[in-house]
Amino acid sequence: MKVDDLVKRVDQLITMGQEVLATRRHMDWGGDFIDSGLMGGFRSASLSFIERIYGSNHPHFSEVKEGAEGSRPSDAEKCIAVLRAVRSEIEGGWLFSIKGLITAEVFADFIEMAEHLLDTGYKDPAAVMCGGVLEEHLRQLCLKHKIETVTLRDGKEIPKKADTLNADLARAEVYTKLDQKMIVGWLDLRNKAAHGQYDEYTADQVKNLLSSVVEFTARVSV
Repeated sequence: MKVDDLVKRVDQLITMGQEVLATRRHMDWGGDFIDSGLMGGFRSASLSFIERIYGSNHPHFSEVKEGAEGSRPSDAEKCIAVLRAVRSEIEGGWLFSIKGLITAEVFADFIEMAEHLLDTGYKDPAAVMCGGVLEEHLRQLCLKHKIETVTLRDGKEIPKKADTLNADLARAEVYTKLDQKMIVGWLDLRNKAAHGQYDEYTADQVKNLLSSVVEFTARVSV
């Protein structure tokens, strides 16, 4: 999903929250309240969106889940405030910067595991793991540069294959045509490993794949 689409969705949720606040009524026996049904829908939609973007362990998610449980105006106001913070982070590019840092740490762990597999004689799973790191890096680069990572088929979103992501990134000049050609070769080796064609490549080629992917992901970072 593109940044503009994310911002548009946040704006829709903020508008929903403002509509909930518009139901504010004063009760002599207990102060001000808002429509509980509308608030429940607004809270659920906000939590769903925040979880999809940040995950359920992020403070934004916890703030809404634990801090906006009731039907008071303050509950809706708190939820709206969190959504505005989310909007600011998305527009400012902070969302993808944070994801890039997290991704780099995860990639480093997987590369280390792949190196261990290779050192202990397991070239085939090492090649598959390294190829997985490369494919996810391509996907993250697409997100960073606002390139679609899915295609529509019969009304459903289908993830693009790594070769397509590679071509799209090169076309957008995120990296060079030479990089694109090298990545084609790396993905071909990964595919051979994934499809059991183990005799068509050597441990040395997997070692070169590992070092190449490490260099590429560091040079063309998310």
